[in-house]
Amino acid sequence: MHAPLTRPDRLWTAAEVLASPCPVPAEPGVYGWHFTASPHPALPAGRLLYTGIAPRRMPPGRPSRQHLRGRIRYHYRGNAAGSTLRYSLGCLLGLELRRVSERGRLTFGRAGEAELSGWMAEHARVCWTVRPEPWDLESQLIAALDLPLNLAGNEGGGFHGDLAGLRRAARVRARELPVAE
Repeated sequence: MHAPLTRPDRLWTAAEVLASPCPVPAEPGVYGWHFTASPHPALPAGRLLYTGIAPRRMPPGRPSRQHLRGRIRYHYRGNAAGSTLRYSLGCLLGLELRRVSERGRLTFGRAGEAELSGWMAEHARVCWTVRPEPWDLESQLIAALDLPLNLAGNEGGGFHGDLAGLRRAARVRARELPVAE
């Protein structure tokens, strides 16, 4: 059950995922992130550190347009406001979180997001498995494995308090600063 994500046959780079045609299917599923370098001294490199799903569990009658391809590509090139993975990685790497709108939207700003995308292009590798109801497998993975970058559903994880604290401190600091231009 875990092998496609914990011991994948293949890990994909940013360049491969962002290429056209994209190898990631436009289907629902679970994806896993491995890193060739650790984003934090307390975390190991070379193994699964984070898992996510696409789409999120939706209420009956509300179909989602999310799929693996869109979600994985967003993690590689999006921003912290729309990617908890990017938010966590940026905080671990010491990037400055900033408000980028009066409504309080938080990202690492243009330069910080570019730096994070560069780090991910060099060190982040992804794999996936197609699954019609991915939320079932994600909760099983979080319960069974040590996934230090997952916060939701992983409150008992050994790194949870450290990561949650870093994210909280970054949010507090960002709200004290003026809106980034």
